[in-house]
Amino acid sequence: MARRRNGKSPSDSRRESVREVEREIEDLGDPEAGPSLPSTTLAAQAVVPTAADPARRFLGDGSRTREILLLSWPVMLSQALIAMTGLVDRAMVGRLGGEGDAAVTLAAVGFATQFFFLIQSALFAVGMACVALMARAIGAKDPARARAAMAASLEVAVVTTAVLTGALFWVARPALGWLGATDEVADAALPYLELILASSLGMAVALLLESALRANRDMRTPMWIAGIVTITKLGGNALLIFGYAGFPRLELVGAGLATLISQVVAVVFLGIVIARANRDSPVGLRIRDWQKARGLRLEVIRIALPSIAERLLMNAAMLIYFWILGHYYGTVSVAAYTVGVALLSLSWVPGTGYAQACATLVGQALGAGRPREAIRIGWRCAGLALGTAVILGVVFALSRTPLAELFTDDPTVIAALGPFMLTLAVAQPFLQVHFTLAGAHRGAGDTWTPLVAAAVGNWVFRVPLALLCAITLETSVEWIWYAIVFDHVSRAGWLTLSFARGRFLTRY
Repeated sequence: MARRRNGKSPSDSRRESVREVEREIEDLGDPEAGPSLPSTTLAAQAVVPTAADPARRFLGDGSRTREILLLSWPVMLSQALIAMTGLVDRAMVGRLGGEGDAAVTLAAVGFATQFFFLIQSALFAVGMACVALMARAIGAKDPARARAAMAASLEVAVVTTAVLTGALFWVARPALGWLGATDEVADAALPYLELILASSLGMAVALLLESALRANRDMRTPMWIAGIVTITKLGGNALLIFGYAGFPRLELVGAGLATLISQVVAVVFLGIVIARANRDSPVGLRIRDWQKARGLRLEVIRIALPSIAERLLMNAAMLIYFWILGHYYGTVSVAAYTVGVALLSLSWVPGTGYAQACATLVGQALGAGRPREAIRIGWRCAGLALGTAVILGVVFALSRTPLAELFTDDPTVIAALGPFMLTLAVAQPFLQVHFTLAGAHRGAGDTWTPLVAAAVGNWVFRVPLALLCAITLETSVEWIWYAIVFDHVSRAGWLTLSFARGRFLTRY
């Protein structure tokens, strides 16, 4: 029988909370009606409606912005460390062999990474479910429920990773062939892929523990641990890829082994942090909390499933994108894509940081019964992400050739990389906005809307346009890059419209 509190079952309490949120939304006005003012002006006025100074009314009093930045900058630094690790990893791999050989090793990394992204994406979905549930519980001052949500999320993450890893081990070789990898590229990719897949269970535990800490507004601990992991990974790369200090020269296998070791280090340090947490803390996970997790497993799965489906749709689209590149444009284009995504991932860092801060703050605001505050937080985060994206997009666009030369000395890869990086620079503002507003939706427990946005962006625009250009129109590879822009524009538009309507507040 469902446990009752104050004579109400959990389902009764949830329905009552939903009705309260709906009444708050009604007080804000009809979410279906179009605003009489531009959306940016409307959002700015909603931040500080009582301010007399027009400038203050537009910018807000600064306190909310400071809170967002205080929560987001450690996440940004953590993500920057991860992105820089990927860049240096590509740079090291790109120095293996002579002219032409670099394209083979970089393409091998690119193909293998697509499979690893599948697992990483599923774990990201479970991590956001963890943040949504824990942030709500923390906002409602219920740390016991937060710990139970953390335990349930860990269980779901480990089981999901085990299933996906086993399946990918089984199909890896034929899948590489289907994607268009040559025998030379597949031979190089397979041992590297097996090692990074082996590291995925450690990644599952580490990612969920990081998510739990961030749901509790502890962004700095994951940042420091990310620094330790970065040092471990890059140090392992230097020793094992090139055989420095008497270690064997393992080349691409060494890069995979360094990844495995760094994930073990992450789990050890995060485990120590959780073990030392106060037992009454929302992250002070103990054995008794696993027993209470049973009732929340289905809740974690319910919230995570749309995000997992979103990630599967996106990864399936990326695999077809790779198939197009491998079959119609060759190894050099795949190598350019591999380096370009790693390089431009630095400019994705702000959106990731704002999304995490937004999810935490929106979830806690709704848990405390303050939907107005949740809406203000979302718009403010989106504005910050947009302003940052414009600056970074310009920097990357203007520096694309010198940056490319830092990561490979293969002139064919450098030449192919320039147009791709310019395309991604143009897409940055739209990408940052949909990152951030997707975080707002997920923090509210609405993982369905980001799923629909990803499905539209990838399967209505990116994949069909790329197939049309490659097969029917037989265009140059630059037109395949342009399809990326349409993907991000459509997702940003969809999520902005959804957020403006406010229905995401009552989906949980």
